[in-house]
Amino acid sequence: MEHQTLYFGDCLDWMREWPDESADLIYLDPPFNSNANYNILYGRGNGAPAQVRAFTDTWRWDEAAAGRLERIQSAVSHPAHRAITGFGMMLGPSGMLAYLTYMAERLPEMRRLLKPAGSIYYHCDDTAGHYLKVLLDDIFGTTRYRGNIIWRRATAHNDARRFGRIVDHILFYAKDDDPYWDAYAAATTRSAAEIQTAYPSEDERGRYRAENITGAGATAGLSGQPWLDYDPAARNRHWAVPASSEYAAYIAANYIPGYQEITDLHDRLDALDAAGLIHHPGEGGVWPGLKRYAAADLGRRPQNLILAPTGFTNFSARRGEYLGYQTQKPVGLLEQLIPPACPEGGLVLDPFCGCGTTVIAAHNLNRRWAGIDIATTALDIIQEQRLAPMGIQANMLGIPADLASARRLAADRPFSFEIWAVTRIPGLVPNERQRRDGGIDGRGMMLSRPRAMRSRLTLAQAKGGAFVLSQFRDFLHVVNSNNAALGIYITLEPVTSRAARAEAAALGSVSVGAAEYPRVQFWSIRDYFDGRQANLPVMADPNTGRAMQPPLA
Repeated sequence: MEHQTLYFGDCLDWMREWPDESADLIYLDPPFNSNANYNILYGRGNGAPAQVRAFTDTWRWDEAAAGRLERIQSAVSHPAHRAITGFGMMLGPSGMLAYLTYMAERLPEMRRLLKPAGSIYYHCDDTAGHYLKVLLDDIFGTTRYRGNIIWRRATAHNDARRFGRIVDHILFYAKDDDPYWDAYAAATTRSAAEIQTAYPSEDERGRYRAENITGAGATAGLSGQPWLDYDPAARNRHWAVPASSEYAAYIAANYIPGYQEITDLHDRLDALDAAGLIHHPGEGGVWPGLKRYAAADLGRRPQNLILAPTGFTNFSARRGEYLGYQTQKPVGLLEQLIPPACPEGGLVLDPFCGCGTTVIAAHNLNRRWAGIDIATTALDIIQEQRLAPMGIQANMLGIPADLASARRLAADRPFSFEIWAVTRIPGLVPNERQRRDGGIDGRGMMLSRPRAMRSRLTLAQAKGGAFVLSQFRDFLHVVNSNNAALGIYITLEPVTSRAARAEAAALGSVSVGAAEYPRVQFWSIRDYFDGRQANLPVMADPNTGRAMQPPLA
């Protein structure tokens, strides 16, 4: 796992290559369609229209999901065996079970990659959060659960038939029993007004408040004996003077050297009083208190409720941060999560890095980072729209740099090749299904509907092997049966078959404005590396619906 590196492909493939204990912190926000119809999530959902990976993430029960379930149920030593076996009995074949088995394959690898003092944040919502808590309990252990952080991601969200959903959940787990934690690393400084309220008294040293130095209940021994004119037993109390707290360390460092080594409780009280650290009540007062000075206040430690200020939800007002990426999270959120759980110089891994929020936050905080995503469009956004303006060039691994490496990718990881090949054409996004995809590897929408056509749909199919005429004819059928306006057949090398070119030409062309475009065209990866783009009209951005920017160089 290399610093300042973006990896293309399935995170499971990459993580299996890396050695144990490589990361200090993992943050993941896996794709999940929380707005999906529950009939899809809790049923087979096979009747739902095919979607595309880049901007929807509805999960469906298919052969791949069934295979994952069988493997985990059969492997009694698998870290998620008990949870997935229970989910299988409860949920049955469903989109939700498909999602849980997918994560059950990847989370054990993440646990293996964490250092002993490492932790993991799992960002989710209430659609699957309760299942994920059980899954993480099974994989990490119930004693390693460190909390559920609630992020209020919106100030209002009105739903006609239920309470508005304005929060996300971030499940927090540790690798082992003694994780790294620096609460003050993400502490927020109190304002002057807050300091004045919290520390109402003042002396020559500054503002302070008087804190109770007794506990409930009378006790035998020194803690129950009178000191000066104060008798704790008379009020059913006993002395409870701090000796090992953070404030005790502050006292030792600033006022009473060796304070923490004073074992006699009355000696400790005498030392505090001699140093002027005991607040004695005036006339009518009852009890002394320990002076806690504002100078020792390092701020508010992070709590498990994070409220979203305007900048978190209105990205456009926050230094132009919003990129139009549907599942984008604000950098400010990650800048609160990373510091307390990862030391400076530590490595942060995001296995589903999307548009790179974790990457940017880690860089800003002087942490090393690595990100993985199965969509090359996401990695392009990170490098070109986020890192490049900062003067940073990330290493890109898994993405072909020439025709030879593209050929190796097609042979070694055919599905990754299909995804990469489709996303070389701006405006197209890969199909989410690996098997039984209906002959559709990618799709997109033209910005304008061609004359005499009923749709703006553009379909693509990518082939990494030798050209086969019958496969191309199958694609022609797919284009026609889906009423697609355009079809693009992507190959490694240019197609030279006269018969294929004749059949493509027989479908004619479509008119967009004053320009004509072939209804079905060939385009190759050699064309891509030679700088020749596919002949397409202006395409709609899959994330925003607006006109695509000029093609990537």
